[in-house]
Amino acid sequence: MSLSLWQQCLIQLQNNLSIHEFSMWILPLQAELSKKNELALYAPNQVVLDWVRNHYINKIKKLLLHFCGTKAPLLCFKVGSKSPNMTVLKKVLYYNSYINPKHTFDNFIADQSNRLALVAARTVADNPGLIYNPLFIYGPTGLGKTHLLHAVGNSLRQSNTKVVYIHAELFVKSMVKALKNNLIDEFKSYLRSVDTMIIDDIQFFANKARSQEELFHTFNALLEENKQIIITSNRYPQKITGLEDRLKSRFSWGLIVAIEHKLKIDTCVTFLIKKADDKHICLLGEVAVFMANQLNANISELEGALNLVIAHAKFTDSVITIDLVREALRDYLNLSKKLVTINNIQITVAEYYKIKVTDLFSKRRFRSVSRPRQMAMALSKLLTNHSLLEIGDFFGERDHTTVLYACRKIDQLRKENGNMQEDFYNLIKILSS
Repeated sequence: MSLSLWQQCLIQLQNNLSIHEFSMWILPLQAELSKKNELALYAPNQVVLDWVRNHYINKIKKLLLHFCGTKAPLLCFKVGSKSPNMTVLKKVLYYNSYINPKHTFDNFIADQSNRLALVAARTVADNPGLIYNPLFIYGPTGLGKTHLLHAVGNSLRQSNTKVVYIHAELFVKSMVKALKNNLIDEFKSYLRSVDTMIIDDIQFFANKARSQEELFHTFNALLEENKQIIITSNRYPQKITGLEDRLKSRFSWGLIVAIEHKLKIDTCVTFLIKKADDKHICLLGEVAVFMANQLNANISELEGALNLVIAHAKFTDSVITIDLVREALRDYLNLSKKLVTINNIQITVAEYYKIKVTDLFSKRRFRSVSRPRQMAMALSKLLTNHSLLEIGDFFGERDHTTVLYACRKIDQLRKENGNMQEDFYNLIKILSS
């Protein structure tokens, strides 16, 4: 019963959570029902246990009540490991399209820098497996590559095509889990059963030989059946170090297109006005032009800045003007004029808290060290374009889940502790000075 019950909970949680939430926090859990009607959920480490208990316990309890009513088992959490349930892994681990319905061709902001990629993506959506196979899109973070992937997926799903979007990091993690639990045949079957496979950030396969081996054979199997493959990366395939030459060669069989780093100002202005309109906010053209010129940012950073401006306007009950933008983005406008690196952040945080920089890389867990480390990670996420995985590497090769936990912990402490909020803003001012 316990296995069946937890399996039902997993399926519901997978449908209600994002792919990253589900794979990062829920999938690592293992369940065991005792004779005393106590459902123990085993987490691989204390970080996962604390996060699940603080953020998902109510969802899990509601599901238990839904499935069991008054006979719902008592829920408890433990750090440890139990033999995973094969049925759960087979049923839940893999299939979900993971396509974000919000990202379509209609709301993609096009300009000269991404027009070729947009045309190629539309062509593939209209003729999957026949033209531009594989389609490889590369360029820096925040310029719309992922949006295009989901737009293709949404277009294909209208014709009941079995399409799967998967981030390269999740591909690797799922494969490792499949190997560990003797489910590699199921994993292979799943990958080769799709009509269109979309893999984001292929550079995460670098130096992972076993995963590259499976990707190579899956790639060949899909192409032999004229099934579509779409891939993105932050750089041209031949420049991805740690990737096998035979994979780079396969990526060149179809079409390779770039999205340029620099977006035109008028594209940024159009994007800002449209995003504001989607939120039912009036953003004057002159204000959008000011933001686009001053920030000189990518699409992701522009949207983050706009959200901050809107929040500032709501909190102060003000109209969005250029002066309000200057006030809301004061520190960010200063930062945009200065190169901020993770090394800068580590040195600044260490000096501020009067610890050694090497403490930030160490395994020490004393609060006098762990809290500054979490602050440095949170600032690195906010002020640089590095991914969670890359940030973790800068802090003693820590896992990306540790970085995400640090960011959320600092965000929580800023709301609860005035001193933490003051430290946060003081450090931003120091870095922008």
